[in-house]
Amino acid sequence: MSAEAEAVRCLLLAAYDARKRDLPWRGESDPYRIWVAEVMLQQTRVKTVVPYYRRWIRHFPSLEALAEAREEEVLLAWQGLGYYARARRLLAAAQVVRERYGGELPASAEELRRLPGVGDYTAGAVASMAFGEAVPAVDGNVKRVLARLFDLPDPGTAELRGLAGALVDPHRPGDFNQALMELGSTVCLPRSPLCPSCPLETLCLARGRGTVGERPARKGRPAVPGVEMAVVVAVAASVTGAAPEDGGHAGRPGEARETGASCGISFFLRKRRGTGLLAGMWEFPGVQVADAGRARGAALELVGELELDVLGPPVELDAVAHAFTHLKVRYRPFVLWVSGVGSDTEGRWLGPEELSRVPLPVAQERIAQAAIEVVRHGPQSL
Repeated sequence: MSAEAEAVRCLLLAAYDARKRDLPWRGESDPYRIWVAEVMLQQTRVKTVVPYYRRWIRHFPSLEALAEAREEEVLLAWQGLGYYARARRLLAAAQVVRERYGGELPASAEELRRLPGVGDYTAGAVASMAFGEAVPAVDGNVKRVLARLFDLPDPGTAELRGLAGALVDPHRPGDFNQALMELGSTVCLPRSPLCPSCPLETLCLARGRGTVGERPARKGRPAVPGVEMAVVVAVAASVTGAAPEDGGHAGRPGEARETGASCGISFFLRKRRGTGLLAGMWEFPGVQVADAGRARGAALELVGELELDVLGPPVELDAVAHAFTHLKVRYRPFVLWVSGVGSDTEGRWLGPEELSRVPLPVAQERIAQAAIEVVRHGPQSL
């Protein structure tokens, strides 16, 4: 393996040096920034990550700045990137590093794995790129490259990590790991790989045997279930202004605030509790229904449970579909003018401008924008 490994290193690093992409975290020496980039890149395309990474670094330029941030502030900076547990774990890990390691990320993959949300891949990536430790970083792209390079139909995780560990360049481990990931991302594609452009073409067993399209073997994905959600977009005339910093009610109908107040409208939203997929994000109240035909009635029942007085008939907005990794959700929003502040003390009344100051999931953001348009310019029935 040693001669073959040396050939892989030489060919791969030469190609990487010649045509690597110009990315904002490339050449970065700050372990914190490398860590942030690698977490963002998990299950997310590079072109999507770049603007989020730049904004994040402006908001939280150091690990200490992140460790001091509020969860809502962190989720707002992450809004739209998806897989929000990554953001919450970044915050939790930053706080652990501040308390346990004096604000400095540990320099070994073994120590890094002890942090919240840091698995084998992230630990290997940060340890090799930031600290020069000769350890592998095996993501989905690397798995595909190795399966083809060694013509493995269904390799296991341990086998792939062993192969990657034997290949990693001891002198340039960070560059080698990035080169391998870059190859999978830009050349050794899942479908229609660009084999003639691959620096490892002459060493690739699958290329030589004509099995590239079969490596790794594709596994059937289980069907993703779908659900229908009735959503209440409660609208009230209000006195709006800046959202409070203490997390209390904002923009209660008829309730003036000390500065920047002006007459307008407010929407009622609630914060998701617990530790689930969208924990800590804000949303319009909703309830799952058996089918679309029951959404209107469920929305009216829900607004009644909130003890809000409905002032007119509900106006149904276009359905908003969103696919999570484990679930497909079709949201069916209904706009209702209401009066009173309601009985739900967990929620906030927010003006249209204030919605940008709380973290909203993508689907909820789309509902909010549609509701604002309807309320401001829509049917006279509102």
